[in-house]
Amino acid sequence: MIDSVCEDLDLTEDNYGNVLIAVTEAVNNAITHGNHSEAGKRVKVSVEQEGSKVVFTVSDEGEGFDFENVPDPTAPENIEKIDGRGIFLMKSLSDGVEYKNGGSEVSITFTSAG
Repeated sequence: MIDSVCEDLDLTEDNYGNVLIAVTEAVNNAITHGNHSEAGKRVKVSVEQEGSKVVFTVSDEGEGFDFENVPDPTAPENIEKIDGRGIFLMKSLSDGVEYKNGGSEVSITFTSAG
């Protein structure tokens, strides 16, 4: 899906890599943390273009989370942990991250101008 969207919207190669990593992190978080890896729960991924922006939205069937109090993965006490970097990567690689529905939905925005 990401390949097709990036090709259709003529995203730059740099943006392609950023989209691939950020959206993959969002989907992994939705499966693992949102849906607690429960096979009967779904993750929905959608994409839409809004002017010069491309917005990927990932939603899960979980209860959400406190997205305003996520530990900083670059803090000394967290630097050696093997997880906890997904949200940091999503924010670092995109032009914007917005949570809705108590954290069970995330929209990740990228500039589509190539």
